[in-house]
Amino acid sequence: MESQQPTATQAAPRDAYLKRSLGTLSRRIRELIEWSWQSRVLLVGAGGIGCELLKNLVLTGFGEIHIIDLDTIDLSNLNRQFLFRHEHIKKPKALVAKEVAGKFRPDTKLEAYHANIKDAQFNIDWFKSFDLVFNALDNLDARRHVNRMCLAANVPLVESGTTGFNGQVQVIKKNLTECYDCNPKETPKTFPVCTIRSTPSQPIHCIVELFGTSETDGDQDGFDHSEDSENAEEIENLRHEAQALKTIRASIGSEDFAQKVFDKVFKDDIARLRSMDDMWKTRKPPTALDYKTVLENASDIDASVSQNDQKVWTTEEDLVVFKDSLNRLGKRLKELQENKDGDLEPVITFDKDDVDTLDFVAASANLRSVAFGIDTKSKFEIKQMAGNIIPAIATTNAMTAGLCVLQAFKVLKDDYEHSKMVFLERSGVRAINTDSLRPPNPYCAICSVAQGQIFVDLEHATLNDLVENVIRSKLNYGDEFSINTDAGMIYDPDLDDNLPKKLTELGVKAESLLVVIDEKDEEPFVNVELAVVERAKPTPEKSAVSLAHDIQISKKPPQKPPSEEPLNGTAINGATGKRKRDDEKDGLDGAPDAKRLAQGNGESNEPIVLDDPETGAILIDD
Repeated sequence: MESQQPTATQAAPRDAYLKRSLGTLSRRIRELIEWSWQSRVLLVGAGGIGCELLKNLVLTGFGEIHIIDLDTIDLSNLNRQFLFRHEHIKKPKALVAKEVAGKFRPDTKLEAYHANIKDAQFNIDWFKSFDLVFNALDNLDARRHVNRMCLAANVPLVESGTTGFNGQVQVIKKNLTECYDCNPKETPKTFPVCTIRSTPSQPIHCIVELFGTSETDGDQDGFDHSEDSENAEEIENLRHEAQALKTIRASIGSEDFAQKVFDKVFKDDIARLRSMDDMWKTRKPPTALDYKTVLENASDIDASVSQNDQKVWTTEEDLVVFKDSLNRLGKRLKELQENKDGDLEPVITFDKDDVDTLDFVAASANLRSVAFGIDTKSKFEIKQMAGNIIPAIATTNAMTAGLCVLQAFKVLKDDYEHSKMVFLERSGVRAINTDSLRPPNPYCAICSVAQGQIFVDLEHATLNDLVENVIRSKLNYGDEFSINTDAGMIYDPDLDDNLPKKLTELGVKAESLLVVIDEKDEEPFVNVELAVVERAKPTPEKSAVSLAHDIQISKKPPQKPPSEEPLNGTAINGATGKRKRDDEKDGLDGAPDAKRLAQGNGESNEPIVLDDPETGAILIDD
């Protein structure tokens, strides 16, 4: 049975608390509650910001809130994710958040999903059912996905993120404001390959090494194999290396798989490095590790030692965790291979919240550190370094969540002219700064695109059906274009071998997003993003692939995009510092910049003014 809007008697005590919290804003709070109570909103992420934001949404009077989060609760979450307690550890964040937040205001309708926002069930039509979406995520890939889905569904998005003392809130609306990808994000820190592979000197070098790719992987090594070629010995070594890797891959799931990986990385490769005498004239050479010797000393150690993430493991404990995690990952990969969809080979990627991959990275990095005489680290420390984690601060999360709700009120009123890009910064005399929203970047590959849907009979449709029946005949493309999925390119003029293949063999499924890129040199179309909608078997009147509706495709702007500096302070979770702007630039739709946030330092008796009183002032009184 759905919840009904609370009566005046029910709401009075809670509204009294709102009045105390929001000061003079309480004069209009009933009107705001009427808007919010009728709204259906989605909260993506139930972590540091998400817990604070969910509490704010419930207590402010939002009537229907859907929460989605993939993670489970960990001990390290409890210091800042206040909805969770020790007894909740290992339970899904979204489900616990719903249960706890529901006690704050039982008349609120809450729905929770312990799932990945990128799952097919959360499609464009599902996003269209919401009036507003809040992003409270901590990884770039998921943020970009939600950004794309909100643009495709034409649903406003309130994006937020924090990094230490810095925070950011951004309102995103299709065709009206910048999207999340309109500005370049700072490139993550890189390390010199030669250093991390041959002469690591810090624990972080041993960790980063685990995320590299081998240049010798596969049959094609890119060298001249003719008899007169130079570096014949090196070429033969590379060929031998590639074969060794193939042999190891073939042993996945076998009893000796862990030993083969160990011997390759910590024995054979170390011995090869030691043979390069010139490299060790001024530094201590590494020491090769012997699998059987270490294993014999580890006979009394149980794999459960991996659960102690604060302890610095011994070499023997590292080996036990290394072996156990490889067995777990091997079984997972085998299952993925048996159930793979299409020709794309499944892979397991590192995730700081994935216990199997984190255990493997921690144990492997420590074993490499032992070989090079470097101090080893605890799993908790390695998780911080491997995940590029900056310690979260509860106060920053709380302030950011509060600012999200204040911006949401403007979105619900369609008052985008006075919506702001808000920054929390630990600099100068101000803690909070704002910038007016800017119109979309005409060169953005995500929001400056044409969007549409295609009906696809996934049982029969081929790539050729898509190319001929839609892209050429309906969208009027010539020969120079490419088609891309999240997994990579599936077609271009030089990659026509895929044309006879079914789209499912190329990894296309219901709700996939296909991007068509015009490769013409002169007056190319903007990119076209096509969402796949599954339908039943085709009839004589309908082909296996057809366009759902006509799409208006414009040309790309002729001039090159101006160079813009990336946002200051961008971090892994997306929080940034204040943008560099020319003072004469106007905001959204030419509106002049409003007053900055936090005018006044709070030392006098004057109230702190948020935004401009003439444009929907928020005044925080004593």
